[in-house]
Amino acid sequence: MNVEAGWTAVATTDELHDATMKPFELDGRRLLLVRAEGRYFVIDEMCSHEDYSLALGCIKGTRIKCSLHGSYFDLASGQPLDEPADEAIRTFPVRTDGGTIYTRVD
Repeated sequence: MNVEAGWTAVATTDELHDATMKPFELDGRRLLLVRAEGRYFVIDEMCSHEDYSLALGCIKGTRIKCSLHGSYFDLASGQPLDEPADEAIRTFPVRTDGGTIYTRVD
């Protein structure tokens, strides 16, 4: 697969094991690359409930937990799964090609 313009390489597939994450910055945004259940996700790094880094939380299945208040977010949709968070976090498209992980911020 050839990755079109607008996609940025953010990691290699051997950098992350399941249930691990890597914070990075792209176009001035703080983002988080997550590997969960063999899939890759890119989400906003900061919790939508409080301005707190989700990189300090933990991954359970395809959910990420904010360690400040305990809210879980779905990694695919960004939707909050329990209180106190009630606003989704932004998610971004992910592609892999030749062992490289790409995302784009539109």
